[in-house]
Amino acid sequence: MKPNNNWSKTELQIYILLLCANADNDETKSEIKLIKSKTDAKTFRKIYKEFSNDSEDESYQKIDASIQTHDYSHMELSEFRKEMLEVFNTDNKFSIMERNLNKVMDNMLY
Repeated sequence: MKPNNNWSKTELQIYILLLCANADNDETKSEIKLIKSKTDAKTFRKIYKEFSNDSEDESYQKIDASIQTHDYSHMELSEFRKEMLEVFNTDNKFSIMERNLNKVMDNMLY
């Protein structure tokens, strides 16, 4: 699948947060509730549907391509990282899979 370069910053944020919620293969209701609080219902449904149909490799390709289209400030990236960690820590565990994704996302974002 060709990477989507037309996502808004919010859509990209929601997609990445969904990836974070699924990093340990255990997407919880509290993680989804937290992610939903970051956007409107229509955007969440659109991005969730797309995310659900993508493989891990497709997700990484889409994220990498979309990050390149946006000019993030240092403050935006810091806030973004904070939100990712919030999703990771929703279940009060920071699994090895979540730590690995955290490292991958650090490389993509910075």
